[in-house]
Amino acid sequence: MNSVFAPSPGPVTTGGQDLPLVTADGTRLAATVYPATGPDWLVLGGATAVPRGFYRRFAEHTQARGVNVLTLDYRGIGGSRPARLRGYAPDYADWARQDLAAAVAHAAARGPVYWVGHSYGGHALGLLPPAQRDAVRAAYVVAGGAGWHGWMPRGERLKVQLLWHVVGPVATRLLGYQPLKMMGIGEDLPASVYRQWKRWCGYPRYFFDDPEAGELVRGFGDVTLPIAAANALDDWWALPRSRDAFFAGYRNAPVQAIDIDPRAEGLREIGHMGYFRPQVGAVLWPRMLGWLQGQGLRLQPPG
Repeated sequence: MNSVFAPSPGPVTTGGQDLPLVTADGTRLAATVYPATGPDWLVLGGATAVPRGFYRRFAEHTQARGVNVLTLDYRGIGGSRPARLRGYAPDYADWARQDLAAAVAHAAARGPVYWVGHSYGGHALGLLPPAQRDAVRAAYVVAGGAGWHGWMPRGERLKVQLLWHVVGPVATRLLGYQPLKMMGIGEDLPASVYRQWKRWCGYPRYFFDDPEAGELVRGFGDVTLPIAAANALDDWWALPRSRDAFFAGYRNAPVQAIDIDPRAEGLREIGHMGYFRPQVGAVLWPRMLGWLQGQGLRLQPPG
């Protein structure tokens, strides 16, 4: 699936310190802080089914520039997975409303907060409670899109339909959760999260088109912080037209759309996951941090 998932987590603690993070509803999450000498904090909102260790190299790169970084595993995945997934039914939106909100609150108590989002991390900004949403000064999002199969090329569209309507439902019914790890395409997901994800990906504008999600998306109109939305031209799950369909929901925020052509950058592939791999990062990470620096993030000189 165009490297949509298949993350390689790597060790979590290199350069970082494990942090037991507790949400407002009392859920304990696995998180990692990468402490730095500067005053600013960057919260990383990861993608669906991707563990926090996948972002380690980017976090260490940012840490080396003097910025404190906080990564986390959402409830139900990675280090925040319960002993038994069958019967565990978290709300997908609570990854933002509770889990990322706790991360932002932790960071905001210690310094100015900036945001880097990957896929779901771009959706999450508008789902944050007001206090945490207002604490974020600027956001750089990669691979953010609506997730609808109609925005994808034909070949990828067929693979996605197979996952949504054949493999996924059968596997979830049999096991009581979505076994993405068994398929080699990410962390296992609670059945409730899988079903909400599938439902929203069935709409051209994701949950903005869901008639039952009116209350959920109400806060998007209150987002006014500057957002950069960068998408690779070979990211079949989040092509620029998919991004534009979703980010229109941030109707009062200044959104800068950035299209990335891998070939023009001398890169073989970016896909949906490559933004955080070191070879691609050598090209993209300085630009990401440079854009945030233009919004006030304080960086130390490299090296």
